Amino acid sequence: MSEPVILVEKSGAIATVTLNRPGAMNALSRELRNAIAETFEALEADKDIRVAILTGAGKAFCAGLDLKELGSDTGGINATIGDKDPVTSIGQFSGPVIGAINGVAITGGFELAIACDVLICSENARFADTHARVGILPGWGLSQKLSRAIGIYRAKELSLTGNFLSAQQANDWGLVNRVVPADDLLPTCRKLAEDMLSVVPECLPAYKKLIDDGFAEDFGSALKTERRVSSAANKAVTPDAVAERRKGIQERGKQQAS
Repeated sequence: MSEPVILVEKSGAIATVTLNRPGAMNALSRELRNAIAETFEALEADKDIRVAILTGAGKAFCAGLDLKELGSDTGGINATIGDKDPVTSIGQFSGPVIGAINGVAITGGFELAIACDVLICSENARFADTHARVGILPGWGLSQKLSRAIGIYRAKELSLTGNFLSAQQANDWGLVNRVVPADDLLPTCRKLAEDMLSVVPECLPAYKKLIDDGFAEDFGSALKTERRVSSAANKAVTPDAVAERRKGIQERGKQQAS
């Protein structure tokens, strides 16, 4: 019996999703693309799961589309049209998605990585946009998201050369949140997930949505969106609740300072 192409481990309110084609560098076969989409749809429907961690089995995070499979498909690259879009499905998960980038994230794998809300990578991680070298254009958001993440000049350098970006350079350019030793990658991501789960529960998806909605607008419109959403949401918060929560924040600050 063959191994499943995706693994899901649930622990409390955290789901760890692992791309599981290590022998193929977790390349995005049709089966895996559909499995990613279906997995995140199922996680969104599971009210017990509030944070997800996405990583890869073996030495790679994801090597992009499975070119061997595409080469044997009479539809070529257009054969992917009509498949479930894994990037859109990740984006429709209302809780934070932490990308645990354990190795190379190439082309479609790069797009998968930047579909996450937070990126933590091991020292073994590398990123590359090789669309132009393969002779295709991205369709999962990379051409727009990358320039917004690291600036248009750096994005053009990466996309128009196909050169690899090291974990440290990705950190220096602000593409990832931090770089950690490989053995610390998943523990760091789980600790971060626990920190996220410690905030006021309803704020977690609401604040993520507010950031994402505003980021998709021009600055003036985004400020109006913030005022509109916060005005409606904050009416339900009592002064007593704020005072009580501040005590917890002060205690947390003391613990983190020690």
